[in-house]
Amino acid sequence: MLKSWLWRSVGVVALAYVLGVLVLMWWWDYEPAHFDVAANGREVTAQVAGSARTVTGSVTTAALITSAQTLLDKRGGYLSNDRLPPGVLMDNVPNWEFGVLTATRDLARALRNDFSRSQTQSVEDPDLREADPLFSSPNDRWLLPSSESQYRKAITHMRAYLARLVGGGEASAQFYARADNLADYLQVVSTRLGSLSQRLSAAAGQVRLDTTLAGDPHAQQASATPSEQLVRTPWTRIDDNFYEARGYSWALREQLEAIRIDFAPILGSKNAAVSLEQIIRELEEAQRALGSPVVLNGRPFGFFANHSLVMANYISRANAAIIDLRELLKRG
Repeated sequence: MLKSWLWRSVGVVALAYVLGVLVLMWWWDYEPAHFDVAANGREVTAQVAGSARTVTGSVTTAALITSAQTLLDKRGGYLSNDRLPPGVLMDNVPNWEFGVLTATRDLARALRNDFSRSQTQSVEDPDLREADPLFSSPNDRWLLPSSESQYRKAITHMRAYLARLVGGGEASAQFYARADNLADYLQVVSTRLGSLSQRLSAAAGQVRLDTTLAGDPHAQQASATPSEQLVRTPWTRIDDNFYEARGYSWALREQLEAIRIDFAPILGSKNAAVSLEQIIRELEEAQRALGSPVVLNGRPFGFFANHSLVMANYISRANAAIIDLRELLKRG
């Protein structure tokens, strides 16, 4: 009798645990909403500097800070380094997190190397010098120091940089909104988007020609590659690539909306504001809600949708617009 009661108790506890895990997985499996970068800039600046006054670069810096904080403080917290259920059983949100983290790392590095320096021989900002390698810490480290602790330290340095940027004084920070700085940053973004587009397109399978040495008869590479190669994403990686692209485009949209404000005079002088607006529109479309419980991978012209190809379309169009914008910024 006692043995039967114990088995029933264990069964009830196990069932309750499984149900609890499933509920948490459903609750945590979501993507944070878009935030207003202008209002966010005033709010974050007021927090770190005691004043809502904005200066050149403050909106972009505040957008980076909020994106990174959202990564850590969203519903369920940071899941990429979880080792227990339900986080260890989830892959969509961790891949979304990696996309956001990639965009965060790129902008933090651009701030350190370009936006905060007047020329290549100028001294690095001390807070940005610390924040950049902290953001580059492994995304799945759970032993001390954990990924979250490193990223929070990086956010602390970014907030200190923003406080000095707004506060002025002898130890003030700088942000140089120049066409060449923005073009250099957009080159990095274009490279990221191009890679994401290729990986998303490979979900349906594609025979690709080797164009790695095109345009230069003297170009060489380390090892020979086939002239034609079938590229297909393993089915286990299709949703991973999709959600990584979703995370990157979410963070990039916030960053570009902030750049639209901080670089408004430059964009206006180049008549390039509408080009940036088009990029933001494409990224906004890439964030539309998924009307299916899973990422479908139908044939390109088949009966079922192929969500990866749809995402690749928006990413490619945004990348093409970025290439055009860079050409506008390079013109005198």
